[in-house]
Amino acid sequence: MTFKVTWFGHAAFSADMDGVKVLIDPFLVGNPLAPVSANEVEADYIIITHGHGDHVGDSVAISKRTGAPTISNVEISRWLSGQGVQDAKGMNTGGGGEFDFGRVEFTIAFHSSGLPDGSYGGMPNGVILTSKDGKKFYHLGDTALFGDMRLIGDKGIDFAALPIGDWYTMGPQDALRAVELIRPKAVMPMHYGTFPAIQVDAAAWAEEVRQKTGVHVVILKPGEAYEL
Repeated sequence: MTFKVTWFGHAAFSADMDGVKVLIDPFLVGNPLAPVSANEVEADYIIITHGHGDHVGDSVAISKRTGAPTISNVEISRWLSGQGVQDAKGMNTGGGGEFDFGRVEFTIAFHSSGLPDGSYGGMPNGVILTSKDGKKFYHLGDTALFGDMRLIGDKGIDFAALPIGDWYTMGPQDALRAVELIRPKAVMPMHYGTFPAIQVDAAAWAEEVRQKTGVHVVILKPGEAYEL
């Protein structure tokens, strides 16, 4: 089974799971790093980790154009329905569900989650995608460091994408500690370099992670992919 993860800059990804395109946090319009437009990106499903505009992104427009169901927490799903999304599936932290491409599970994340119009966006989440042959991709969403990352790591994570940009999320040192707790087979940095406040040296971070953990670090350019 193929499981290929493409980065669109910031926290936006497309996971191709045996031909099914699963978008995560599709912030494309207004994302200076995005290599694809909201009008052309493919989507069979859309997952949203929390309510901030740089994560909800273009979900409404993409869902309306493609017919892709959205998967998010209950509060965001209600908000999306109010925006005209026809199939908004509301899950919650710690819950999961089976889909035609595999399993979606929401983890805890420590952050905030106001929606673009200021309404309440519920609890923020990370998300684990598990393919039908058992490969796991963990998108941490926006989060601070927390000790239960070790429990999430016990699930056996093949590939993790975690924020390193500081200011709004974990910075490089806390992200290094997160890698030590999660123990993925491979990891990549995200949520950095998009705006002046989150400019960090990803290459220096990657080298420190390699030296101190031995974990394989992948640094993708926007539009590049990693195959699990």
